[in-house]
Formats: sequence, structure tokens, C-alpha cells
Amino acid sequence: QVQLMESGGGSVQPGGSLRLSCVVSGNHYCLGWFRQAPGAEREGVASKHPGGAIPYYKDSVQGRFTISKDKAKNTLYLQMNSLKPEDSAMYYCAADYYVGGSSWSHEVEYKYWGQGTQVTVSS
Repeated sequence: QVQLMESGGGSVQPGGSLRLSCVVSGNHYCLGWFRQAPGAEREGVASKHPGGAIPYYKDSVQGRFTISKDKAKNTLYLQMNSLKPEDSAMYYCAADYYVGGSSWSHEVEYKYWGQGTQVTVSS
């Protein structure tokens, strides 16, 4: 059983930064960050596969968000810079043993999910 625990959410003004963390019980998983705003579907934000593969990003966050992993700490991060009000959502980390590169943003590809952490961007 894979367990994930997110933290680091909060409220920030537009243009600000936050770093989300997700402690994962183990290594060698495909990992992803998703978000869901009220009334909207859950969407993939970024994904990182094991072995140093190039990460994937949603177009609207490319250049502003960075996904990374500290193997020693079994922790996945999402550094979010230049935040916009439209980035406000509940953010989730997700994991599975294998996720195809073309499917990284499909929530059905991930079996294991954290409980989520809220990000609010508002002036």
C-alpha cells in the first residue's frame, strides 16, 4: 500500500510563491501533482517518472512550476512561482507503479492519492 501525505498549501497574493511537499512511502513510482478547483474536473499539473526522465507539465504552468523529488527523503515537491488566481485549487499528489508518458495527466492512471492541500491565490 502506497501512502502519500501532502503539505505546504496556503494563501498567497498573486505573483507569490509556494512549495508543496508530498511524502511518499517508498520510491520507484511514477508521481504526479493534480489540482481541482470548485466545480471543475481534476487536472494534471506536473508529473515525474523514475530514472531521471524529463518531467511533464501542464501548458499553463510551464515555466512557473517545477516538480522535483528528494529520494533520500522520499518527498515529492512542487515549487510554484508567479502564482495566479486561476492556480487556486486543492492540490493532490498521486502515484502508481507505471504511467505512460502520454497519459501522465490522466487521473485514472494513478491508483494512489494523497488527501490534498489547499492553495488560494488572492489579493
